[in-house]
Amino acid sequence: MRWDQLFEDLEAQQAEWERRERETEAAEHTRAERARVTLGDRLAADVGRGVRVRLRGVGRLQGRLVDVGPDWLLLHDLHQPDHQERLVVLDALLAVEGLTGRVDDRPRRRSLRQALRAISRDRSRVRVHDQEGEHLSGTIDRVLADHLDLARHADDEPRRAGAVRGVVALPYDGIAMIQRL
Repeated sequence: MRWDQLFEDLEAQQAEWERRERETEAAEHTRAERARVTLGDRLAADVGRGVRVRLRGVGRLQGRLVDVGPDWLLLHDLHQPDHQERLVVLDALLAVEGLTGRVDDRPRRRSLRQALRAISRDRSRVRVHDQEGEHLSGTIDRVLADHLDLARHADDEPRRAGAVRGVVALPYDGIAMIQRL
């Protein structure tokens, strides 16, 4: 009888040890999975939702998350009558509120340069906000490897040779946001 109790006790200890081992492995697996989740993955899962962001040099913004790239996000300001677009450079992002916690880890292929080329092609007037709190208005003339050329002109004027006050090169790593006007 005592042998039966001893074996039952040993089996119970083994079962408990195996249960704890599985729990530990599951917790480690969960931590490893979470360690691979990027902010871009979380943003991509919440496209279509309203979010609040804080940007270096710009401050707080609120809008509907429209699209996400590997190094940018696009917000529509719902408080503006024309749902003004704001292209935010992720390197300038300081905080995001309103994320659900879901994850979309599918590859996002359109880079910041590709998004800027689209803005340049349609000749939109823009206001470029830098990470120091300054801004310049004009039209993006060229999108290059690590910077863009902005033809400076008044917000309310189209890009015409007579309206251009100069061209300035803006490195991408200094840009916080580009706002279509």
